[in-house]
Amino acid sequence: MFKKILIANRGEIALRIIRTCREMGIKTVAVYSTADKDSLHVKFADEAVCLGRPQSADSYLNIPHLMAAVEITNADAIHPGYGFLAENARFAQICCEHGIKFIGPTPGMITAMGDKITAKETMIKAGVPVVPGGEGLLGSVDEAKGLAKEIGYPVILKATAGGGGKGMRVVWEEGEIEKAYDNAKAEAGASFKNDGIYMEKFVEEPRHIEIQIAGDRYGKVCHMSERDCSIQRRHQKLVEESPSPFMTNDLREKMGEAAVKAASAINYESVGTIEFLVDKHRNFYFMEMNTRIQVEHCVTEEVTNFDLVKEQIKIASGESISGRNYYPEMHAIECRINAEDPYNDFRPSPGKITVLHQPGGHGVRIDSHTYAGYVIPPYYDSMIGKIIAVARTREEAINTMSRALSEYVIEGVKTTIPFHQQLMRNEDFRKGNFTTKFLDTFTMQ
Repeated sequence: MFKKILIANRGEIALRIIRTCREMGIKTVAVYSTADKDSLHVKFADEAVCLGRPQSADSYLNIPHLMAAVEITNADAIHPGYGFLAENARFAQICCEHGIKFIGPTPGMITAMGDKITAKETMIKAGVPVVPGGEGLLGSVDEAKGLAKEIGYPVILKATAGGGGKGMRVVWEEGEIEKAYDNAKAEAGASFKNDGIYMEKFVEEPRHIEIQIAGDRYGKVCHMSERDCSIQRRHQKLVEESPSPFMTNDLREKMGEAAVKAASAINYESVGTIEFLVDKHRNFYFMEMNTRIQVEHCVTEEVTNFDLVKEQIKIASGESISGRNYYPEMHAIECRINAEDPYNDFRPSPGKITVLHQPGGHGVRIDSHTYAGYVIPPYYDSMIGKIIAVARTREEAINTMSRALSEYVIEGVKTTIPFHQQLMRNEDFRKGNFTTKFLDTFTMQ
């Protein structure tokens, strides 16, 4: 087992990893930018190293500075968390070359799933259903028009190196395609330094349902059932839950089997997530694989009573997994609390938290790195924390979440708490009647 892990991340996920490491008797090293010097992950780690200025390129994305921090602290492993360098194959390779264990999959696995076209080809060979679309990258607007006519509108253009909704455009008719093509390529190039885009059939009225998986170096892979991530805005998830109110036992078995096939196709080693689109007829299609721990991993932890971060560390150290699949024993809902103004198009609201009271009680979990007096910097994502409500039924979980949200007091910045409060009261949400387009017609009162 590792003696000391450097956590190449910040905020709540860094603190989350520190907690598990402490339980496992592993020393931790926090890294931080000058903007994060007062963050809780810095205070709770055994050691802390400043990487540089607030901009990510000068700190959390600065590989030479991270490797220098490893050297001066004698860490023997790096946990990348999510975001930043978590799915960067080059970073994983550099760790390998320096004899530092990257707590995640191998560089080859990251590369295989990081490029959407390559991933789709791999899934087809593995027998995993994929969304109908082109076989490769689009070379011109004319090619895009021809393929769209062949597939049938609506279609969606996607960045091959994409994530977070960047470089994506839905096209409903031929007259829109030229502008969408140009905008998708420009956004993809600016966001990922790779302007390659491809086309798929746009699945109408879809659910976004993902399957948590784990695999070890000995060839064993298992799944830990689903999370429904359909409540999202501009492809950014806001609420996640398990089990999905749309799921049936038969569909869960089929999707779980497909997810295990997908991970087995690349001999996957670590925890990860296979993301699917599911149409209104419960046909499901592979969308992408995230080769890292997810923001919403807490939902799976609560319904299966399983520490995914601990499992990730154990797999990286060479331990074998059980190989058995896990199924929800409870119902959990997670709300992401962001420093954003839901009454003003979710505009970011960085600044100082002047008053903070976090909820508690039976069935409530809070993952957050903030406190009264903490300043939310404008340089990174606006997440304040995550609140997870757990109960035996979905109705009870929603009621617990509503109660907890009413106790959550944050002053000094605008937050998404009012949005979540209204969502928990919404009849369609309470009945489980929603798709990824739900928020297109949801109006703040």
